[in-house]
Amino acid sequence: MSLRNYDALSFDVYGTLIDWESGMLAGLRPLTDRLDTEMSDDAVLEMHARHESAAQAWTPARRYADLLATVYRRCAEDLGLAAGWEECARYGASVPDWPAFPDSADALAYLKQHYRMIVLSNVDNASFAGSAARLGLDWDGVFTAEDVGSYKPAQRNFDYLLAQTGAMGIEKTRLLHTAESMFHDHVPARANGLDNAWIYRRHAKQGFGATMDPGALAPTTFRFDSMAEMAAAHERGDV
Repeated sequence: MSLRNYDALSFDVYGTLIDWESGMLAGLRPLTDRLDTEMSDDAVLEMHARHESAAQAWTPARRYADLLATVYRRCAEDLGLAAGWEECARYGASVPDWPAFPDSADALAYLKQHYRMIVLSNVDNASFAGSAARLGLDWDGVFTAEDVGSYKPAQRNFDYLLAQTGAMGIEKTRLLHTAESMFHDHVPARANGLDNAWIYRRHAKQGFGATMDPGALAPTTFRFDSMAEMAAAHERGDV
């Protein structure tokens, strides 16, 4: 297989292009700073993943910013802390403040010269607009959970992706799904017959951080530890 066999890349954004774990940890600091005993970053992220995944399953049509506010309240309850709704809502509105990975913008700008670039993200449109400004790319398609009415890994999101890319004239075999999360992206992408590129941002860490444990890992067509590594491989032409 070669990266040059594809016409389009579909991207997860948060965890792949945007450093959502840093954003989450910063946003949850008003809670974790009040604890008597320090929690590890991974313990905080795993708590968040558990409540986020449950909220996405129970309220799939809810806007991500509003859903995150509820996740904050559930985390506060887990920690035995009080949190007013205004504090919860501030966390829900924090997505545009989450930083991009340092290599994302340059890698995307390079890849845009060779592919149609598409977003499939578990976020609302207003939150993504803030992140898009950090990435500096004119996307060819932006498909959010708000558009679809559900959150990955739901089948509905991948049905939507394939319907929209098909309408754009992109053949399924010429679409490469590019993401970090095994749980949200690679397991369902492979189940839908998509080739995939795993951007393994957590390669130097244990566990799955802000995503749920997927169980068995999905097979991957390509694996890179960063977006810069993927762009460099395409430029060399050796993958």
